[in-house]
Amino acid sequence: MVWRLAKARAGQIRRVVVAAAMTAALLLLASQPPASAAEPIKVGFSMAMTGGVAQNGKQLLIALQLWRDDVNAKGGLLGRPVELVHYDDQSNPSNVPGIYTKLISVDKVDLILGPYATNMVAAAMPVIMENNKTTITILGVGVNRHFNYSRYFSMVPVGPEGVKAFSKGFFELAAAQQPKPQTVAILAADAEFATTSADGARENAAAYGFKIVYDKSYPPPTTDFAPTVRAIQAANPDLVFVAAYPPDSVGIVRAAHEIGLTPKMFGGTMIGLLITPIKVQLGPILDGVVIMESFVPAPTFDFPGLADVLKRYRAAAAGEKIDPFGYGFVPFGYATGQILAQAVEATKSLDQNTLADYMHTHSFQTVAGDIAFAKDGEWAKPRIVFTQFQNVAPNDIEQFADGGKQPILWPPQYKTGDMIYPYAAARK
Repeated sequence: MVWRLAKARAGQIRRVVVAAAMTAALLLLASQPPASAAEPIKVGFSMAMTGGVAQNGKQLLIALQLWRDDVNAKGGLLGRPVELVHYDDQSNPSNVPGIYTKLISVDKVDLILGPYATNMVAAAMPVIMENNKTTITILGVGVNRHFNYSRYFSMVPVGPEGVKAFSKGFFELAAAQQPKPQTVAILAADAEFATTSADGARENAAAYGFKIVYDKSYPPPTTDFAPTVRAIQAANPDLVFVAAYPPDSVGIVRAAHEIGLTPKMFGGTMIGLLITPIKVQLGPILDGVVIMESFVPAPTFDFPGLADVLKRYRAAAAGEKIDPFGYGFVPFGYATGQILAQAVEATKSLDQNTLADYMHTHSFQTVAGDIAFAKDGEWAKPRIVFTQFQNVAPNDIEQFADGGKQPILWPPQYKTGDMIYPYAAARK
């Protein structure tokens, strides 16, 4: 009898132990979220939300958020959702190294993008290189010529000509005029992008046989450009090439209008003039200005998927006091995400070497067109265009929706209109 009771009790104990173990296991499983929710693929970057280039940064952030949402709606990458981890660099290069250090060391992001703009890209590169990360930077010009880093890729259509691509069209158009103009003034902000653009302008000026009669830079905080424009006027150049950021672009165009600067050609890489609210702000005083652009509303730029992305961008941008159209920046932001996603899915990997090797050897279909990278991480083929403001009306934002007020002058394969020359003729 005692033996039977002991055996029964032992069986009860075993059942209790087994039940307790199963309960503990179930509780442990219940406390764990699904693997896809617990382990997102983190994509880190800095983006200008405040400061001089915030107008552009805000457009790019919306573009990347649209890309993230689209990827996640299709099941994420490698079966995991994508999470964006980003910080405001305040348009200040000195903030960028700390942000990328935090993204890599503290946030432990899986993938790196950006940053946006030449100044910030240059500041980020030492941190990115030290940590052996692959990155696709956004609209940074000629940065890798200083670093020669094999895991660097650039979302800007300058192609193999590098810094010269940002001014080649300007000088080629000038050289085609009869009689050919002879002299040029170059004005640039004393900051990475502008000085890089000015370097290319000097090379092109020499290649096309122009004499430089004025070549100056100004500190980025400059707000009064009247003395500078008067100095340019005193040099009496035939051409004026300007490399400037958004606030500077406004100040220079206003000063040129007020002082009556009338060279035969005026323009350059004036980033502020890519932003629609600034175009509306300046209105008719833009007439005749010739600028570099990376993306324009034109039939030749209507790539698959672009119209839908821009439509959704416009809905997201409504009321945000940013460019309502997004032509100059949104395609590049969304395409950056597309390239990253295509590389991850094709290689089934987050390994930095594997991704870089794939990007170097494959082409990508994006809303910004088909893109392939050269050995230095720049686009294999250039696609910079030059446009001219013509017959701009005051206080009319919708006039910039279709590109009619800015026909493409160069290169010939994208041309949609003829240049009004000289500059004074466009201002009548």
